[in-house]
Amino acid sequence: MGRPNADSSGDETISEALTSGDADELPPEDLARRVFDVSPVSTVVVDSNGWIAYANERATETLGASREEIVSWRYGAADWRIYDDDGALIPVEEYPVTQVLETGESVFGFEHWLERPDGSKRWLTLNAAPLTNEDGEVEYVVVAFEDVTELKRREEQLTSEQMRRVEFRTDELTVPPSLRVDTGEWRIEVESVVSLANDGATVQYMGTSDLLAGEFVTAVEEVPHYVDVRLLSTSDGYSRVEARSESTTVSEVFQSLGGHPRAVVIAHDEVRFLGVLPGDVDPRLAADGIREFHPDVELVSEDLVYSPDLLYDVVVDELTDRQFAALEAAYFSGYFDTPRTSTGDELSDRFDVTRQTFNQHLRKAQRAVLQQLYEQSGSTAR
Repeated sequence: MGRPNADSSGDETISEALTSGDADELPPEDLARRVFDVSPVSTVVVDSNGWIAYANERATETLGASREEIVSWRYGAADWRIYDDDGALIPVEEYPVTQVLETGESVFGFEHWLERPDGSKRWLTLNAAPLTNEDGEVEYVVVAFEDVTELKRREEQLTSEQMRRVEFRTDELTVPPSLRVDTGEWRIEVESVVSLANDGATVQYMGTSDLLAGEFVTAVEEVPHYVDVRLLSTSDGYSRVEARSESTTVSEVFQSLGGHPRAVVIAHDEVRFLGVLPGDVDPRLAADGIREFHPDVELVSEDLVYSPDLLYDVVVDELTDRQFAALEAAYFSGYFDTPRTSTGDELSDRFDVTRQTFNQHLRKAQRAVLQQLYEQSGSTAR
């Protein structure tokens, strides 16, 4: 939709004035016009009806259109689309130009995606300020903006190399009676969740210093998900258990999103689920997953922390799923401890494979780890 023709009997439009060769008729002085046009900051001038009246040279580069095209655009028209960071279309009433026209106040630091005529999208940050007449009415809005798409992409790349610590809370009544706390709080560490098969069965390794060993086993047995719980060890007041689950649990929500659970904290009036997610994963996805178990759960905190590439990441890439599961289960079940708290027969039973098959998975996993340590990653450190 093109802009309407200007009334020949009316005042000269700002577009005509700014491009006029007669310095005496320019609204600003000639120097100001020239400075405006060569400014390294993309700038457009919008009239009170939302039509773009003028654009400087930098704006044509940022918007990917000629001046003739730009001055035919109108904020809020059907073909003018700007989006927020989630990809949702921003309503016209939230546009910075709309806000300035309605309030007469400047808007700073507004960020959005803009779809250009060629279909490409650019991430812009802008400031908008009113230009008023003698009566204080807004005649024009001056919009200065920058293309920060590359900066946005670098931030996203940095975020993807970070991990996001998250914490969710829900009502205390969702836990078994044996886990309800009158005062203080109990913390149960979720050490690992190992997938056993494609049918969704897992073995989860947990520990706590806040419950006696027998109380801990009883409490975990009361959780409906778990069908087989056994005490692995008790040392210096810290008890560890292994629990088999044949249905999905809250802990698996974190793993399904590329993260891992950290702990469950139980207080007298709430339960908190602590976990870690990749930096580029929206915590709301985890909240949606946890709501399948606890409908009233809410996100209460999140914190980005740097996560460098570790031997763990390298090993995960090198091992098959079965090899990694065997190694993880062996470690967390105490197979490598002295004395052992789990035997090869017990672990092979967990995986429903023969002892020989389990040992093959475990030996291959151990060799891959040692190979990375001594022949790959470690060779550059020696």
